Parts: sequence; structure tokens; C-alpha cells
Amino acid sequence: MSITPQEASLKAREICELAPIVPVLVVHEVAHARPLAEVLVAGGLPALEVTLRTPAALDVISEMAQVEGGVVGAGTLLTPDDVKAAKDAGAQFGVSPGATDKLLDAAEAEGLPILAGAATASEAMALLERGYSMLKFFPAEASGGAPALKSLASPLPQISFCPTGGVSPSNAESYLSLPNVVCAGGSWVAPNDLVKEGDWAGIEALAREASQLPR
Repeated sequence: MSITPQEASLKAREICELAPIVPVLVVHEVAHARPLAEVLVAGGLPALEVTLRTPAALDVISEMAQVEGGVVGAGTLLTPDDVKAAKDAGAQFGVSPGATDKLLDAAEAEGLPILAGAATASEAMALLERGYSMLKFFPAEASGGAPALKSLASPLPQISFCPTGGVSPSNAESYLSLPNVVCAGGSWVAPNDLVKEGDWAGIEALAREASQLPR
């Protein structure tokens, strides 16, 4: 079932509004998928972005999609094949570092709401022209951080963002305080060392802390 850019942005915004932080997850072992998703959801972070950066990623998405209360998405979507594979695996939304017509065409045809990335006013305007009003701001810190994003709010008030890339506990609030930011993506809530050790209680504590960030 296809989706329009406007419908995709509404759905993406609903997902972004679930919590102030969307965990950006690089998961190497399928066995970690379900317990990791369960503690993140329990900690108050239900929207999960699994990046397609490991051979296990699609299987991880399939496992996480079965966790009650979770909304699992696929990150690093670069091609139409990525979009189809993510949707088939059970992803409920997609995230891309940028945007191409082929990628957006595929996401709309597959009915997959997508957070397409933009780092400049021109990129954001091109996506708005197509009908997208909920975007990813990437790479956030390298593109000027919260001050750069704040400067886009006045000329482009129609667009909301989820900044990702360099967002951390020390700067998350500076992003979340902006009028054009709905949530932020961060990897610190599920650090690799804690995932490898199976320290699920530690990850749940980080998630709970992140879920309480003001916005």
C-alpha cells in the first residue's frame, strides 16, 4: 500500500513524538535484538532505529518488530532495495542520511514512512517541495549543531527535524529546546560495550535517563 509524502511525514512525526530520543542502534548479533529492544522500550524509548550497517541488521529488525510496545525502523537506507528489504523485515519506518528521488519513490511505493536527511536549507526546501515536512538533520554536529538548526526555524517554520550525528547527553537539550526539533537520534543509550556484555539493566537505566530529557 503506497503512501504520500504528506502521509509519510505525519506518520514519521507521530513516531518522533513518542520519546525525546530515538536510539540509533548498530547490532551485530541477532541474539541481542530482543533483550535490547525490551529494555529500551521499558526505559521509555519505544522508537528504535536499527542501522543497516551489519550483516545481522535485517534479522535484528525482524526480532525487534515482535517486541510489544516497540516501533522499529531501519536506518541507513540508501537504495530502493534497502527500502524493500527493510519493509519485508518488519520495519515500520525508515531513516536515510540524505535523499534521492529513487529512494523516496521506493519508500512511497512500499508505504514506508521515511525520515530523509537534510543538512542545508536547499536540501530541506527540496524535500518540502515534494511534500516532506518531518526530516532528519544530518550530520547534526558537523553541520553546525543546534545553532545551525535554530537558524533554519525562522525561514522554514513548516519543517520539523530529528537531528542525528554527534548528539550526546551533553548537547541533547540544546537541540530538544529548539522549536523545530521533535526528537533527536542518539547512539549513547546502547553503547557497544554494554550490549556485548549483555548489561541490559545498564542500558535500561541510560534509556530511562534519556526518556526524561525535556523538550
